Amino acid sequence: MLVRDAMSTVVLTIGPAHTLRQAAALMSARRVGAAVVLDPDAGGIGILTERDILNSVGLGQDPDTERAHAHTTTDVVFAAPSWTLEEAAHAMAHGGFRHLIVLDRGEPAGIVSVRDIIRCWAPLRQHAGTLTG
Repeated sequence: MLVRDAMSTVVLTIGPAHTLRQAAALMSARRVGAAVVLDPDAGGIGILTERDILNSVGLGQDPDTERAHAHTTTDVVFAAPSWTLEEAAHAMAHGGFRHLIVLDRGEPAGIVSVRDIIRCWAPLRQHAGTLTG
């Protein structure tokens, strides 16, 4: 199975000046765990995750004044739609993150998460168990 089969094509994009509260509200409304941060002044595409917001709040920072750019990961590992789910899972495990931005022709085409991969693999494992069990 490929990344294109598992990825969410609902890509929330925000700007670097969004506050963390604004980002959290948008992520919550769309039921996603990450937002793609488009910042042409800082070199392009980054990612802000629910964990980034949680870490900021945990440090006592104000989500109404903290801006996305200060918490965005810019050293991003990107996936291609043609990657296998095994390749995506390996990249996530090796990098210690739970979301991969999927680029197609240099543009964000989707996001694949650990949850997406598990959702795809679980039925396959159950089906394989019924065939052998």
